[in-house]
Amino acid sequence: MRSLTVLGILAIWLFGAACAFGQEITVAAAADLQFAMQDIASRYEEESGTKVKVVYGSSGNFFQQIQNGAPFDLFFSANLDYAKKLEAAGFTEPGTLYEYATGKIVLWVPAESKADLAGGIRVLLDPSIRKVAIANPEHAPYGQAAVAALKKENLYEQVTGKLVMGENIAQAASFVLSGSADAGILALSLALSPNMKDKGRYVEIPAGDYPPIAQGCVVSKSSQKKDAARAFLEYVKTPAVAKLLRQYGFEVK
Repeated sequence: MRSLTVLGILAIWLFGAACAFGQEITVAAAADLQFAMQDIASRYEEESGTKVKVVYGSSGNFFQQIQNGAPFDLFFSANLDYAKKLEAAGFTEPGTLYEYATGKIVLWVPAESKADLAGGIRVLLDPSIRKVAIANPEHAPYGQAAVAALKKENLYEQVTGKLVMGENIAQAASFVLSGSADAGILALSLALSPNMKDKGRYVEIPAGDYPPIAQGCVVSKSSQKKDAARAFLEYVKTPAVAKLLRQYGFEVK
């Protein structure tokens, strides 16, 4: 049965890709996907002939923009709820909601840091860690997960004065990389990216410390290239993309 399902997905993708050859689609993607999506889009362009333009940012901001008519063909959210809310409000193509991955958060410090990560995020109480970067929890799912983890460990009130907010998780990561923060609660996908993997150390934060970061995507109702958008969505469902997402630390069903 599974082999039939995979073959079916591949057949749908191949048909859609043929119809979409030479077109360009615009994808709004959560910042935790920055490097994974670059690989996915590059491979898809090579295999399909369709250009994929990706704009990265916070899921909450994209959620608002799509409701206001932003010209995105697809939306890859770091929060399944944003995609579901858009679907419920009629801003998506029927039947396109897809849960593509579940994300994880880590505590990351630069390579030169002397912080002992053996104790997990409790190291944030160390006086040598003066600033801790997280994504803004008002609109970034990874920021919401960071706050949940800190509260679960009864640390939030003690470290809230150290927190510096990035507009999205990629900006939070840039704060630590640049030295503007001493540590960061970041997406595992970024910690494993070429931009960061050799520049610091990390420890995974236990999944039980924060709600699952279930991530979903949809085709936008306002898309003028729905066939091309659907073809890309079907490609995302293939085993090759699942394997790539796992390489970046995502869980894929």
